[in-house]
Amino acid sequence: MKLRSNFTPGSTPWAMRRAQWTALGLTEADLEKPKIAIVNSSSSLASCFSHLDQIVAPLKAAIAAAGGVAFEVRTAAPSDAITSAGAAGQYILPSRDLIASDIEVAVEGALLDGMVCLASCDKTTPGQLMAAGRLNIPTIIVACGYQPSGMYRGEAVDFEDIFRFAGHVNAGRMTIDELGEMSRCAVTGPGVCAGMGTANSMHLATEALGMALPGTTPVLALGPKMWDAVAAAGARVVELVAAGVTPRSIMTPAAFANAVTAILSVGGSVNCLKHLQAIAVEAGADVDVYRLFEDLAPKVPLLTDVKPNGDTQITAFDAAGGTRGLLRQLAPLLDLSTATVAGDTLGAAIAGVDVDGSVIHPLDAPLATHPAIVVMRGSLAPDGAVLKRTVADDAPLSFRGPAKVVHSRDEGVAAAKAGRFVAGDVIVLTGLGLRGSPGMGLTSALMFAIDGAGLSTSVAVITDGQMSGLVNGGLVIAEVSPEGAAGGPLGLVRDGDTISIDVDARSVALEVDDAELAARRAALPPLAAPAGCGWLSVYARSVAPLGAGATLGRVGGP
Repeated sequence: MKLRSNFTPGSTPWAMRRAQWTALGLTEADLEKPKIAIVNSSSSLASCFSHLDQIVAPLKAAIAAAGGVAFEVRTAAPSDAITSAGAAGQYILPSRDLIASDIEVAVEGALLDGMVCLASCDKTTPGQLMAAGRLNIPTIIVACGYQPSGMYRGEAVDFEDIFRFAGHVNAGRMTIDELGEMSRCAVTGPGVCAGMGTANSMHLATEALGMALPGTTPVLALGPKMWDAVAAAGARVVELVAAGVTPRSIMTPAAFANAVTAILSVGGSVNCLKHLQAIAVEAGADVDVYRLFEDLAPKVPLLTDVKPNGDTQITAFDAAGGTRGLLRQLAPLLDLSTATVAGDTLGAAIAGVDVDGSVIHPLDAPLATHPAIVVMRGSLAPDGAVLKRTVADDAPLSFRGPAKVVHSRDEGVAAAKAGRFVAGDVIVLTGLGLRGSPGMGLTSALMFAIDGAGLSTSVAVITDGQMSGLVNGGLVIAEVSPEGAAGGPLGLVRDGDTISIDVDARSVALEVDDAELAARRAALPPLAAPAGCGWLSVYARSVAPLGAGATLGRVGGP
């Protein structure tokens, strides 16, 4: 087998590699085998990935049994629950690109032959897929599972409930002691959030793309199905290296359309749009993911209502057939000829799968037919924005009202607590975009403060920041582009301006005449490039617009 990791005998790289790896215990035979990176985004900071270290040894053994040699490499390990504390959540999205670059440095620098990536919390999966597309070496993503949840005073409780009820404390509808007690019950083991947030949405999308072995998402962390997936991935990655099967041969435009269809059918996280676009950019795929969502949304019904979209638990979705069962139900809408890392087509992978149709509904008996994710455009969002709808969506489909402008999530939370917002308002949170924040700050705390104040169905919210994948409910338009701080119309909104929203028409408009907007724009100071060598400064100077997936190496835009 010709391997890029094997150098010319007698050369300096050959000699240095032999010296280092012999000291690690590798034999002469090992030095000739396929060399596989185990990409481990592990940390003891959060339960999301606290179990990943346990997976490395069994995975190494599976790779060795298949005739390969495994090397563990580490990356950044961001958790929305923990890493969002600093800089008002601005480190969360930029960590995705840091993960991709961590992998590039370790794997491409060492010229390893393949990768198995241990995926967990929200940004690890897209970061790993971006690296797979960039490096284009045989890769399998292993979703390392969702966390078990608990009980609070006789009722099921999970991490999503902690998000939501924190807003109730702000409004005085729950005590600190009650929230503290609930927090101690919500998460009872390692793994990602137990709902269709960004983590499970991206795990599902990875299988639909063909980059995870069929039937391996979602799974309970450290459960039997996860361990089976680990063993199978270790064996299969060595075969992929031998066959020369690379990510770019799998992540085709048709595969991205399949992934978008799957996300729409479960009402997945709106964060999937920018992540899938970034993966497409890195993989060199000629795909406009945002247009795919626009074109496919009216055609794809909602087939399940996993929390926070409804009451179904992720465990029930898993037992009902999981992603493979979902894809079986979606088969008439998919390109079944796309490839998977298992070596067969998507059609072959889902053939004969048993599906519980009471949990994952068939196409002819969906839970709902309205689009789950709506790409909005208009004078307030010329380059687009995203809106999420649940299965039992009770938010108004049209809204028109006066703007109330805030410039940070803390200002917004304080305003909600002080009663500044009233029914009929359009709350505008601006300055949280990719460059203005920088890093696209998290806005979830404001959404929960509004919910806690009892206003979630009587106000609208528009922001250029990002939402947690666990946030649903109300009329919320996020990731407005171009962002306000970079000259986008959202940064020109003033208190009292009238804003109109029409969900069916996919329109969001600022009802201010052009001359007034031009005067406001002329008065804005230019967006200064942040100084310094810190990661957020580097990110702000490098990040491309959302239409390019917010990847690094700015392409177009202000």
